[in-house]
Amino acid sequence: MLSKVLLGLACCTWLQQIVACPVCPQSNESNPSASTLQPPYFLIYGDKFVSGQSGPPPASQLQGYNVYALSFLLTSGAADKAMEWQQLSDSQRTTIKQEYAAAGIKLIVALFGSTDTPTSSGSDPVATAQKMAAWVKKYNVDGVDVDYEDFNAFNAGDGKAEAWVANFTRALRAELPAGTYILTHAPVAPWFSPNKFGGGGYLKIDSTVGNMIDWYNIQFYNQGVNEYTTCDGLLNNSTSTWPGSALLQIGNSGVPLSKLVVGKPGTTADANNGYMPTSTLASCLQKAKEQTGWNAGAMVWQYPNAGSQWIKEVRSLAFP
Repeated sequence: MLSKVLLGLACCTWLQQIVACPVCPQSNESNPSASTLQPPYFLIYGDKFVSGQSGPPPASQLQGYNVYALSFLLTSGAADKAMEWQQLSDSQRTTIKQEYAAAGIKLIVALFGSTDTPTSSGSDPVATAQKMAAWVKKYNVDGVDVDYEDFNAFNAGDGKAEAWVANFTRALRAELPAGTYILTHAPVAPWFSPNKFGGGGYLKIDSTVGNMIDWYNIQFYNQGVNEYTTCDGLLNNSTSTWPGSALLQIGNSGVPLSKLVVGKPGTTADANNGYMPTSTLASCLQKAKEQTGWNAGAMVWQYPNAGSQWIKEVRSLAFP
């Protein structure tokens, strides 16, 4: 049983009430993104309320990143930064997208998060994917990040969670074609532990639909006070609690290293555990690159606690 896996992407410090959008004009614009990115990927999530700011931050505050994820789009509708984006006018969204494109930053939406349990709640994967894909197209974002955190479903070990995620991913990709839309996943690292889950965990998901997933924003945090806190534990040798779930061990299980992005909290306040100082994390990424040629990149939870200075320091040795 998955007894120590805690929350993944930290629950937002506040979760605004889900309300019907009063007047949400539909955009007829097609997605301007002609292609998805190539590694390295540098992704930052935005969920936290920022006074005086509606929607994503100015691109000038995200130097060093190439993806910003609005969080979250839930099965019940948009919340937090996704809701703020939805409530902007078409012209406001167009202006922001142009600004981000000029800065080389893709704007995507994160799905589910720690407050949503679609499998346990009985949501249909295909219908849910179609509804969420329609939101992506209507509100003109560059793709999605599947932050599935239905721990009870995964812990059951009956394969229903893995099947749900696979069916959801297939339906998403059918609506959001590769090369035009980004489709990433954000699993917690322990879900890659071999032979730990009755349904096969994320190794099963990767073997089933991994070819449809652009990359994984792996959450190497919130999994225990001693988990993934040193370079060796992060890269080469995870503990016996979650064996085989360090970065390079996941690669050894058959998941392409080019798709394995290292995710960390921006500050100690952004997670229960797993935080690394930027200097330590930079050293770890350099070691991974030198050892194997790994070049997938880094993810951080969350803006504004992490910003341009955070990623500058993290990139300084491996990706200056």
